[in-house]
Amino acid sequence: MRLSRLGLLFLIAASVLVGSSCGYYSRIMSRKDLVDGSMAYRERKFAEAEQLFRKAASRDPQGTTVEGKTAQVFLARTLHSRFIGDRRNTALAESAISEYQKALTVNPNDQSSYKAVASLYENLQKPDDWQKWVTERSTNATIEPQYRAEALTALAAKQNTCANDVSDTEATKKTVKGADGKEIYQFVKPADQAAFDKMKGCVAKGQELIGQAVAVEPDSVKNAKSADLKSLTDEQLKQLLDSVKIFESARSYRASITIQASRLAEMEGRTADRDKLKADADNYRKAYTDLSEVNRNIQSEVDARVAAAEAAANANANANAAK
Repeated sequence: MRLSRLGLLFLIAASVLVGSSCGYYSRIMSRKDLVDGSMAYRERKFAEAEQLFRKAASRDPQGTTVEGKTAQVFLARTLHSRFIGDRRNTALAESAISEYQKALTVNPNDQSSYKAVASLYENLQKPDDWQKWVTERSTNATIEPQYRAEALTALAAKQNTCANDVSDTEATKKTVKGADGKEIYQFVKPADQAAFDKMKGCVAKGQELIGQAVAVEPDSVKNAKSADLKSLTDEQLKQLLDSVKIFESARSYRASITIQASRLAEMEGRTADRDKLKADADNYRKAYTDLSEVNRNIQSEVDARVAAAEAAANANANANAAK
């Protein structure tokens, strides 16, 4: 049974009074605005939701309370949603970025807000701002290692694309007969020296970045394949899943950038290096697919728990209805 709006506000007021005797009225009003704003947001009344979240955020601009922190993030998300509905209104995107950045000053490890800003910079087609934003994330010592690794992987992915744009063209990718008579690809140096130099730079930078990312892979991820998933709490399972996803991506791009390095070696006639890099890429690809399997197993356990909880709730509801 759902609480009435009046009952919800009563509980909000009671929790504030119990939790603090200082500024309780302001917190009550902020929570009221958060409740009303959330209802407006669900009904897609974004302009109304924005005003309510602004009121709540203005009562605690430093984000010293749960209400202040929540209002700041909700305000940013509402502006973001308004922009998605009208992508020509770039001022909304800029406002959303500003509000997300305020939220990040309160909680630097807020990964959702960080990703939202990165996405908005890409939507606004501001690659330099995106590069600066993600690079700062990757080098910020106050950020948790796995989140820095995710930023490093995003940067490496750009370098991988840069290299692939040069190597994967008709001018550089030739189909030839292999020793066994089967068709294989042979990679040749592009005629444009500037393009070749660009590829070399992107491969080198990509290898450097992805090397830094995989270097901080925690033991929990390395040993995830043998983890007893059923013994983990829901929170532990969620944390493991989040980490596995981050380093699954890092392992994937490690394989991809190594493939680009093997193509570069072939273009330069470094046959032994090419063969070694191809073997390395195969090993990295196996490490990636192993972690992908772990990812699926963890997700299956999460889904099973959700289904069990829903079944128990339905059974309880049916039992109460039968009384």
